This record gives sequence, structure tokens and C-alpha cells, in this order.
Amino acid sequence: MSSDAAPDYQASADDYLQRADLMAELGRYDDAVTELGFAITLDQASVRAWTMLARTHLAAERPEEALAAADTATAVSTATAAVPGAAPDWAPPLVARGIALVELRRFREAAEVADEILGRGPADAYAQRSAAGILADARNGQPALNAAWRAVELAPQESQAHLVLGMVAARLNLFDLAERAYQEALRLDPTLDTAGDDVGQSRLERRRYARALEEVAATVSIQPVRVDSYRSVAESVLRLVTYGAGYSITAAVLVAFMAAASGGASRAWAALLAIVGGVLVWRFASKVPGLTRTVLPTLMSQDRVLGLSVYATLAAPAFLLLYTLVGTPWPLVLTIVATAVAELAVLRRYGPAAR
Repeated sequence: MSSDAAPDYQASADDYLQRADLMAELGRYDDAVTELGFAITLDQASVRAWTMLARTHLAAERPEEALAAADTATAVSTATAAVPGAAPDWAPPLVARGIALVELRRFREAAEVADEILGRGPADAYAQRSAAGILADARNGQPALNAAWRAVELAPQESQAHLVLGMVAARLNLFDLAERAYQEALRLDPTLDTAGDDVGQSRLERRRYARALEEVAATVSIQPVRVDSYRSVAESVLRLVTYGAGYSITAAVLVAFMAAASGGASRAWAALLAIVGGVLVWRFASKVPGLTRTVLPTLMSQDRVLGLSVYATLAAPAFLLLYTLVGTPWPLVLTIVATAVAELAVLRRYGPAAR
């Protein structure tokens, strides 16, 4: 008899959850909370119900009630994880808890929750972008930017990943990156320009991110114009290393051969080639928005090989110019070694994409 009752029990709880979701999407948050209360009465171990309750309270701007529900959802999720064969969705309860702590201005605790999310979901795009969003409010900085970049890398076709990156970048005053991120988010989801007016609990994060970016857009020029995706940034970086390093190697070898015949002539040619190389490298570097302020720090934290290769390419014309001043062969040796290693490392790691 108990086996016959189980399906009705579960269906009844699901009915309440569906009605609660509908009420919340219509902005009737109190009615949604009532329906969720019935669902929780029937199934007190429902992570989904407790998480939805927390998100509904957040949508209704009741962070204290949201935190209590999120704490319960997290506890239930942890207990469920101990059950053999269970696969609970651990991220949504923690995200709701982190947002509630931010709303209560308990930033240190919110940052700790974000760190936990990052640690538990290194390959989860939702976890990475949600943690980045929490960190943007709690203690914005390089960890938030790294998490936002990672979310874009994991889910390049998700508009919210780009939206979070834009929000984090804007709060770090990296407005060129913020603009590109916002534009790419709008390309993927043209309705984002009105997302700040959304209601409901399912679009909670989308609404928060859009409003945060709107605050920045009100003071700086962030226009909803379509641009190339972040793939173009990676391609520009690879072209910078490939062609910049290739030129510097050729120039350094040429100067070295000339030095055997005439040291004065080689130094004059080195100065000319250094200037030409500097202009060439500058032109390629100018096609990478935020290269020194954003892209290079991110590369050094996530792709050190490519980051060091970019630094070597940027430094090569300076080594050539140094040779014209000192006349010793060591600057030429440094130029050849640094750029050759950069070129080989990039070609070996990225293959045809680097050409």
C-alpha cells in the first residue's frame, strides 16, 4: 500500500513546486512562498524546494528569509550527498546563500562561499560564473576576473557568462573588456538590454548582472553593438606572437651576420630594424583590447606558456635597440633565444591555429 502512495506523494509535491514557479514568474512572490510551504511540508528533504524558496525570497528582496532557506537547502544537499547513488545539485543552494550574504552585506562570508563554489566546480560554467558574480560584490579582484574568464571559456555560447565577465571587468575599471563582454552577451541574447526589468526567481542572476552592468553603463560608454567574439582576442594574441617573434628572430640573425663584417653598420641596422619591429609589434598588440591590463594578467594565471611568449615578443625590439647602445652580442642572443622559444612554444601548443 505504501508503494502505491509514493507516486501520489511525489506528484503532489511537484504540483506545488510548479505552481510556485508560475507564481514567482508572475511576480506574485507571497503566493509562491505559500505554495512552496506546502511542497516542503510534503517533502522536507527537497533541495529543489528549499532552493526555490531562497531564490523567491531574494527576488522579493527579503535576504534574511532567503539566507535561512538557503542554509537549509545547503544542509539538505550535504546530507543527500552522503546517500549512496545520490547526485544532488550542490551549486544552486550555495549560490543562493552567497547572494543572500551579499545582500546582507556580509561580504567576508559571501567571499568564502564563492571560494567554496570555485573549489567544488572548476569545470562547471554555472558555478564559475555564479562565484564570479558573488566575488564581484564581495571582494572584486583578479579571482573574480579569472572565474568570469573561466566561465566564458567553459560556455562561450551562454550569454550570462559574457554578462558576468562584463560586470566584473566594469567594476575593475576595465571598460574596454566590459564593453566587448556586454556586446557579445547581447549578440547571444538580444533581450538582455531589458533584463533589468525581469521578474521571477529563475531569472534572478540574469537580472542582477544586467542591473549591475547598467549602473556602469550609465557613467561610461558601453554600447550594444555587435563585435567579434572572444575567439578573435585569442587569434590576435597568437598572431602577435607568431609574426612579432618571427620578425624579431629574422632581424636579430641578420644583424648578427652583419656584425661580423662591420660593427657600426650592424648597430645602425639594428636601430632601424628595432624601430620597424616596434611598430609591427605595436600594431598587432593594439588589436588585442586590454592586452597589458587584462589579457596578460589572465594569461599568466591560466596559460603561462602563452603569457610568457607574449612578454618575450613585446621585449624583442627593446633587446635589438639595446644592442645599438652597448654593441655587445648578448642583446642579440637574448632576442634570438627568447623569441625562438616563444615561437616554438606557441606553434607546438597551438599548431595550425597559431599560423
